[in-house]
Amino acid sequence: MLFKNALIENSETPQDIRVENGIIQEIGSLESKNEEQIIDLQHKLVLPPFIESHVHLDTCLTAGDPVWNQSGTLFEGIECWSKRKEKLSEEDITERVNKVVRMYAANGIQFIRTHIDITDPSLMALKTMLKLRGTLKDIMEIQIVAFPQDGILSFPNGKQLLTEAVMMGADAVGAIPHIEYTREYSVESLDFALNLAAEHGKLVDIHCDEIDDEASRGLETAAARALELGLFDKVTASHTTAMHSYNNAYVLRLMRLLKKSRINFVSNPLVNTHLQGRIDNYPKRRGITRVKELLAEGINVSFGHDDIYDPWYPMGNGSLRDVVFLGLHVCQMMGYEEIMDSYKLISHNAAKTLHITERYGIEVNKPASFIILDAENYYEALTRDSVVLSSYKNGKIIAENTPSQRKLMF
Repeated sequence: MLFKNALIENSETPQDIRVENGIIQEIGSLESKNEEQIIDLQHKLVLPPFIESHVHLDTCLTAGDPVWNQSGTLFEGIECWSKRKEKLSEEDITERVNKVVRMYAANGIQFIRTHIDITDPSLMALKTMLKLRGTLKDIMEIQIVAFPQDGILSFPNGKQLLTEAVMMGADAVGAIPHIEYTREYSVESLDFALNLAAEHGKLVDIHCDEIDDEASRGLETAAARALELGLFDKVTASHTTAMHSYNNAYVLRLMRLLKKSRINFVSNPLVNTHLQGRIDNYPKRRGITRVKELLAEGINVSFGHDDIYDPWYPMGNGSLRDVVFLGLHVCQMMGYEEIMDSYKLISHNAAKTLHITERYGIEVNKPASFIILDAENYYEALTRDSVVLSSYKNGKIIAENTPSQRKLMF
């Protein structure tokens, strides 16, 4: 199969991509072989597949069931979810996850990291998601984080449940230090989670300081432990919204540790601009971590959706374009090059977070997994909300869309 006239990752010079047996064999100005299928991309943008680096698939499509989050706060969302958890079943989770995964696939996503609530003695959601990880692998690669929604120390048998989840096959160990009852619990929970990951060779993804409290400083503990244990970029700090409330003198000192630790960050612009700043009058905080500053320091940051139509976020359609679009606005990253490069927040940067860079990207001898957008570059794709025309995974097409047509009657 030969793809002609591809504009790869904002290149202005069209190139051809030869795919054989699901692998990229050649890239350049190529002549077709006998009986080779030719697809002329007509100078369309070709990108590596998008990556959802942070979502909760077990909670998706549950907004308003049985109650709505009226205050729009993180903590009321947790209360709503505790009521919905009583209705969980394997059939319920399977049906909702299948719907959302297909929404993602239609939008060019081929990799998902999902956090699955394990503060449930039956671990039913985790067991179901482990099954779905296998059944959905041909259209979506799914990483599972064992996520202790109600805490590790502050939930009965939290340590045992997290350990069991890891032994069952979770890909990453989670923690949520700002939910723990005390600062001491917070530190102990992070010590336990990172040591557990180091012992079993797992990744780490922490819901870290998702609160408007500048005294919430789980991040420094997580980074220090990542450095001490040699886990480095196997560790991810998600949200870190308290960082927008830290004083600048503290951040200056903290940045030194963050760079040494080499940990990743995931920001969730849609959800956190919705949840954060709820107790503020005016001025109201944006609720987003210091994305621009972290990137300027060479620290890896990716963007995620976090929630799709659930107790924490009552909207969402599986389009990471919306995440990037809002994120650029609230992070004040609106320079031309920043916009052009912003696809990396949901591709290359996210691949580093998921630790899949060795088999990710449009390069010779890597899997022929890429997406084709109805645009010539990402600036155009983002501003025009261009559709993902096709999504190829290992050389096979898994999704196809037709551009919408508008007709003016004047």
